[in-house]
Parts: sequence; C-alpha cells; structure tokens
Amino acid sequence: MITAVIDTHALIWYLYDDARLSNTARQFMEITADSQDQIALSSITLIEMVYLIEKGRVASESLSIMAGELDDPSGLFIEVPVDLQIARTLTRIDGHQIPDMPDRIIAATAIQRNVPVISRDGKIRISNVQTIW
Repeated sequence: MITAVIDTHALIWYLYDDARLSNTARQFMEITADSQDQIALSSITLIEMVYLIEKGRVASESLSIMAGELDDPSGLFIEVPVDLQIARTLTRIDGHQIPDMPDRIIAATAIQRNVPVISRDGKIRISNVQTIW
C-alpha cells in the first residue's frame, strides 16, 4: 500500500541520512518500511534529481542510488509516472499556492492517490494538500 508521496528534497535527505529531514518525516518513513508499505515518488522527482545534479546541488551519484532503491520491488519506494489522471488532478491545485510545476505535480500525485506529501516546502505545507513534516 502507498502511504505517501515524497518530494525531491525530502527523498534526497532520506537517502543521505541528512539532518534536514524532520524527525516526524523520518519516523513516518521508518514505520512505513517496517509495515512493508511503500512511499511513492513522482517520475518528475527523477527528472528534478538530474537537474539538481547538473546544477551541482546534489551529489552526482544520487540518481544511481535512487535507481538502486527503485530496482527493489519490495523496497520502500515506488515510482508513480506522471499520467493523464495526475494531469487532471493538477487542475485542482491553485497555481498561486504552489507555483513551482514539479511541486504541483508531486502534490497532484498525492491528491490523486489520496495520501499526504512528505515535504518541507513551505508553499506545499500551507496549501490545502495534506503534508507530513
């Protein structure tokens, strides 16, 4: 069962055991892993990772590490492709509340799946999207 959708920075912080990942988010992820449920990541997150690597903002091996995580079918993470249903759900998100398109796609993925987003992003957190942080 998918319990949440994770945003890009929260995912990167989880992969690198970074202290910027909140204790609440980390505990939620540990509970999800212990119960053998999964956390979704939007395919836009993989694209965003490439962009962040190209800009030198995250380690160059980040995408390979994430690919290794996704290769495990019983692992914590599962990729959810951006599709027509998510595009339609995107129209339910106020672009003034969440102006960044990758963030809107991630939020729409959570809404479409009826689960919260794991995110520190202030704009997502003050929107009407359920958030864990």
